[in-house]
Amino acid sequence: MTPFIKSLPRRRRFLLVIPALALLVWALLPPTKLNSPRPLFSNMKDSPGKSSDKYLRYVDPLIGTVNGGHVFPGATLPYGMAKAVADVDNRGEAAGGFVSDESKIQGFSHLHDSGTGGSPSMGNFPIFVHPGCPEDNYTQCRYSAIGRAVARIEDSATARPGYFAISLNNSVHAEMAASEHTTLFKFSFSQDDDVVSHNEVVPNSPLILIDLNDLGNTRSGGDIEVNPQTGRISGNGTFSPSFGTGSYTAHFCADFMGAKIRKTGTFLSDNASDQIQAFGKVATNFNIPYGTAGGWVHFERPAAGPITVRVGLSFISVQQACQNAEKEIPRFKFDDVVKASEDAWREKLSVITPDHTGMSNEFLTTFWSGLYRALISPQDYTGENQLWESDEPYYDSFYCIWDSFRAQHPLLTIMDPEVQTKMVRSLIDTYKHEGKLPDCRMSFSQGYTQGGSNADVVLADAYVKNLTDGIDWALGYEAVVSDAEVEPKDWSTSGRGSLENYHDYGYVPFDDTDHNGTGPMSRSISRTVEYAYDDFAIALMARGLGHKDDEAKYLQRSGNWKNLFNPGQDDKYMDELGDVVQSKFKGFMQPRFRNGTWHYQNVRLCSPIYAQHSCYFDTQYDTYEGSPWLYTFYVPQDMASLVTTLGGRETFVERLDFFHASGINYMGNEPNFLSTFQFHYAGRPGRSSYWVHQYVPAQFNASVNGIPGNDDCAMGAFTAFAFMGFYPVAGQDVYLLTAPLFRQVSLRTPSGKQATLRVAGGFDAPDYNNIYIQSAKLDGKPYNRSWISHDFFVRGGVLDSVLGSQESDWGSRDEDLPPSLSTGLL
Repeated sequence: MTPFIKSLPRRRRFLLVIPALALLVWALLPPTKLNSPRPLFSNMKDSPGKSSDKYLRYVDPLIGTVNGGHVFPGATLPYGMAKAVADVDNRGEAAGGFVSDESKIQGFSHLHDSGTGGSPSMGNFPIFVHPGCPEDNYTQCRYSAIGRAVARIEDSATARPGYFAISLNNSVHAEMAASEHTTLFKFSFSQDDDVVSHNEVVPNSPLILIDLNDLGNTRSGGDIEVNPQTGRISGNGTFSPSFGTGSYTAHFCADFMGAKIRKTGTFLSDNASDQIQAFGKVATNFNIPYGTAGGWVHFERPAAGPITVRVGLSFISVQQACQNAEKEIPRFKFDDVVKASEDAWREKLSVITPDHTGMSNEFLTTFWSGLYRALISPQDYTGENQLWESDEPYYDSFYCIWDSFRAQHPLLTIMDPEVQTKMVRSLIDTYKHEGKLPDCRMSFSQGYTQGGSNADVVLADAYVKNLTDGIDWALGYEAVVSDAEVEPKDWSTSGRGSLENYHDYGYVPFDDTDHNGTGPMSRSISRTVEYAYDDFAIALMARGLGHKDDEAKYLQRSGNWKNLFNPGQDDKYMDELGDVVQSKFKGFMQPRFRNGTWHYQNVRLCSPIYAQHSCYFDTQYDTYEGSPWLYTFYVPQDMASLVTTLGGRETFVERLDFFHASGINYMGNEPNFLSTFQFHYAGRPGRSSYWVHQYVPAQFNASVNGIPGNDDCAMGAFTAFAFMGFYPVAGQDVYLLTAPLFRQVSLRTPSGKQATLRVAGGFDAPDYNNIYIQSAKLDGKPYNRSWISHDFFVRGGVLDSVLGSQESDWGSRDEDLPPSLSTGLL
C-alpha cells in the first residue's frame, strides 16, 4: 500500500425520492423526447458484454473499483503501456481513473496505474466529448475538467479484458480498446436532431476536445497543435509522479474518423479559439500555464455510425506517438483491436487450467479476475525509456515492490517466467544507470521507499528459482550488496537508511542519528525486520555465486530481528468499558534506543482496532502500515526460531489464531498475507487452510468492493494462490501447501509439461466442509511435507491430496515443516 492517508470505506447514500422519480420518468420517455435512454441504448445492441471465452467470461475488471481498491478497470494488454478508461472527478478514489460510484466523468484518458494508493496517478491527455454546443457555438461548450464533467448512466459501465464502455447522460456512449502504445475510442451519439447536455438543449454536432492535463493536475509546460485539415491533435506535457520525486514527459498523437470537420482550435481553461491552432514552447515560445489547456475539433453530425478516435502515445516524442498509432492500429478497426487484446489475455491466462466442477460463478469470477489483475502492471515501456539508452527491457510501475514482492512476482515466476525475467533485467539495468535498485518506481520516477530494499528479495527469488535468460547475475549481486552496504544521500526513494547504526547495533535505533543520508527517521521496527530479511535474501545469492564470506556476514545480519524483540512487552489495550486490560500474550517487537533500553509503541497501534491510519510514509511511529503484532511475525528466514521465541508450537498457534481472530490483522495490506500461512511452521497447516477459507470469500470475492484494500496487483496474486492451494515464501524456494479450492488445477511449465494439484478424495465444493489435507502423494508416492519446491513447477508432476472435515497430522512432524535457517534447511 502506498497512501499517506487511506480512503476510508464510504457510506452508502440514500437516494432522494424526487431524483429517483425524475430518473424513472426520464427512462419512460418516448423515443422522440430529448435524451431518452431508449434511442441511445438501441444503438448499443452490438456492444460487447462478457466475453464468450470459457475463462475470460469470468474476468470482471470492475472488482476493486470502490472502497480504496483503486483498480484500473479499463482496456489494456497484459503489462500494456496504453490503458484507456473513463476518469471520474472523485479525487480521493480516482487513483486508477474510474470508480464505481456516482461521481461524474470528466474525460477518457490513456495512461494509468492500477491498484495504487497515494495521489491520483497519470490519467494524461483526457478526451472529452460534447454531443453539441449551446447555440451551436464552440465557445459555449465547457472545456475545464470541473465544468465539463457529466454524470454517467447508472450501471452502464461494462468492462472485460481489452474493452471498457460507459454511457453518459449527455447522450454519448463511449467504448474503448488498446494496443501496446495506442488507445482506440468509439463514440456513439443519439439519432435525434437535438439533445440535452449540461441541462441545455444543443444541436447534434459533436465537439471533441483533448486536454493536456492529468488526473493529479500536475502538468507544467507542454505543446498543443491542431491540424485544421485532418483534425489531428498532438501535444505533450511534463508531469509529476503520484508517490515519489522527479518528473516525466509524455506525448500523444490523436486522429479522428467518422464525421466531417467543421472547425478546429485550441483552448485555455474555458476560453476557446478557432484562430489559434497551436501554442506552447515549440509553436509560439509560449509557456502554457498550469491547468486545463488543449485542442478541439467540432464535427458535423455523423452521417452514419460513431466517431472513432485513435490516440498514439509515447514517452519519447510526438513523432514516435504518431508512429506507434499508425503502426499498431492503421485502419481504425475497433473490433479487431478488441479481439487482439482478448487473444493476448487468453494466451497469458491459459497457462493455468482449473477444473470448474462444483465451483460457483462467484468463486470462478473471484479467481480469474484476481489472476487478471496480477498481470496489469508492471508495465512494459521497452522502447519508450526517456531516461537512458539501453538494449535491456524497461518496465515501469513497480508501484510498489514493498507490495508486489510478496506474492505477485512469485506468481509471475511460475506463470510468466519470460516476463518476470525481463522485469528482473529491467531492475538491474535501473541500478546500472541510477545507482540503486528501486523499492518503488512509477512514471520514470523514484517512488518512496516504504520499508526495506525489497527489490533484493525479487532478485533473490528469481535467482533461487533459476531464472537466467539474459540476466547479468554478477551485476545483480553488485546491486543487492550496494543496498546492504552503501547508504544513498536520499534514502527516502532508494536503498536503505541508518546503515551505520544498523551495522553497529544490529538494529535501527529509535534515536537514530544518521549523518550519511536523509530520510524519514521513523519505522525502526519495520525497517529492521525487513532489512534483516533482505540480508537473508542476499545471503542466498552469495551462497549460489560462491561468495562464502558474504554468505556468512549476511546470514549473521539476518538474525537482527532478535535485537528488537522485547520478551517482557505486554499486549495492553482498552476494553469496551474503558478499562486498561491485557491479553495473555507477552513478547513483541519494540523500538529500542542506542543504549539498549526500550522505547514503547502500543503493540496494536496501526491495526484496524487502534489508530490504523497513523502509520503511513509520513508516520512518526516505528512500524509502517501495520502493528508490532504484525511485524513480530515477520521472520520468514527463521520461523523455527521465532516459534521457539514465542513459547513453542502450541503457544505460537494460539497467538497467531488470536492475531487473525481479534481484528488486529488487516488483509488489505500485503505484509499480512504470509501470516495466513505461518501455522505451517508450527505443524498446523490445517489452520492455514482454515484462515484461507475465512478470508475467501468474506474479503476476497466477486463484488465490486471484493478486495480489502489497494489492489497493488498483489491482492489478485494472493487470491490466485489461495484458490490453487499453495503460497510462496518470497525469496526462498518454498511454497506452503493448503487445500486447493479447485478439484484440480494444472499449470503449464516452461517445457510444456503440466504441474497439477489435484484433490483425489473429499472434494466437496461449493460447501467446503472438507478443507483439511488428510494425506498427499507426489507422482504416486506418499508426500508428507507441508511445502513444495519450485522444481515442481519446472519439471511438472501431479500432487494429489485427500481432504477431510477435521485436521489431521499431515505435515505436523519436524521433518515435514517448511525449512528455517536455525534448523539447517535454509
